[in-house]
Amino acid sequence: MSERRRGWIGDGLAVLAGARPDVLAAAPGARPRFVALGGVLLSTGALAAVSAAFAVAMALGVWWPLALLVGLGWGAVVVNLDRMLLVGMAHDASLKRNLAMAVPRVGLALVLGVVVATPLTLQVFHKEIDAEIVSMQAEAADAHRQSLEADTRFAGLPALEERIAAQEAIVASGGAADAGLAVVRGTAAEKQTALDAATALSRELDAKAQCELDGTCGTGDAGTGQAYLQARAAADAQEAVVDATRGELDAAVAAVTAAEGRSAALAEGSLDRDREELTRLTAELDRLQAAFDAQNEGSGGILLRLEALDRLGDSNGTLAAAQFMLSLLFMCVEVLPVLMKLLLNFSPPTAYDRLAALRDSGDVDLEEMAQESRRTVAQAKEELLVLAEKERVDRQKEAILTRRRAALAEVAARAERERQVEQSPAEPAVVEEPRQMWDTGPIRELARSAAVRTVRSVRRRPADRTPTTV
Repeated sequence: MSERRRGWIGDGLAVLAGARPDVLAAAPGARPRFVALGGVLLSTGALAAVSAAFAVAMALGVWWPLALLVGLGWGAVVVNLDRMLLVGMAHDASLKRNLAMAVPRVGLALVLGVVVATPLTLQVFHKEIDAEIVSMQAEAADAHRQSLEADTRFAGLPALEERIAAQEAIVASGGAADAGLAVVRGTAAEKQTALDAATALSRELDAKAQCELDGTCGTGDAGTGQAYLQARAAADAQEAVVDATRGELDAAVAAVTAAEGRSAALAEGSLDRDREELTRLTAELDRLQAAFDAQNEGSGGILLRLEALDRLGDSNGTLAAAQFMLSLLFMCVEVLPVLMKLLLNFSPPTAYDRLAALRDSGDVDLEEMAQESRRTVAQAKEELLVLAEKERVDRQKEAILTRRRAALAEVAARAERERQVEQSPAEPAVVEEPRQMWDTGPIRELARSAAVRTVRSVRRRPADRTPTTV
């Protein structure tokens, strides 16, 4: 890089830092300081541009060249704001005034530092944040599923599924799986128990009669005696009871079979409707969940990333400390120009500062002298206009007085002629008309109207017009 180009770059950095080229030419010793300040301003602007590019890419997901273009615009804005903060802090030896100027500027620089540091910090920890976001999205999906299932629209889904399963079992078993037929089945079971008891008693009585017949039990007398006949009569009576009980059991079993058939028919009739309702509700639930999942998967914006970073910091102390130190570093870089300017203000004034103050005071003196000269010239012009106007009015007054004297002289001459005419008796009628025509009243009116016209012409004349000499 040539020496001239380096000089141009240094001059540009110095002007960027707020240096005045005319004063800097007279005090070249201050040039390195302003060049350094300009470099710091460019550093903060570059940092802000990268931060804004990351922020736009994370928040909007735009194309990287477009995000970088937006970042360059934001960097230019930050450089302009920082330059405004530097230029507004003139050198002052007063501690109170310096602090009064520095506090709002440092506060604004801190705000800018936080804004710039946040996207950069998120980008540094983007791998950890991405992993935490996956976990957060899964938790959000589960929570949303539970909330949907607790919704009144879908609260009956478990009962509906159980009812469909029960209906399918009833249809598959021909109605035998219907728990609502317990009463009918209980009656059949009772009849079966009664039949079993009657059958067992009938067999016992029949065996007793046979034993009595054989003479192996009872009376011990073989043959069809009275004891045998009684035992046989009891066995036959019990056989009738068994037949009656079997008939009742057959009726109960028929009732169970009919009830199972009806139950299977009813279950088959309502099964289609319940399946259709289950399909509709399940489809609606899946649609809502899918919509939430799509939104949840695409919600990796700045807000979610900040929340993920906070969760990581809460669970990991090392990451929290690293996050704090990194954010502090970025904020210090943003605040650095204002802090440097503040520290330089506490130092003794340099030659540049004294020359700048001297030139500012000289510019003020020159402007005051120019203002005074303009006021003097304007006052002289006004005085000339007033004098010229007075001369013109005096000339008009003199002309009016001259005409009045001439008119009075003529009136006096006519009066003298009238007096001479009155002495002659031959012409008495000629005297009245000149006396009426040249009375002093018309002469006075003529002089007054001429004065009025003169005053009106003076008022209508523009103030800035230079009067001509008559």
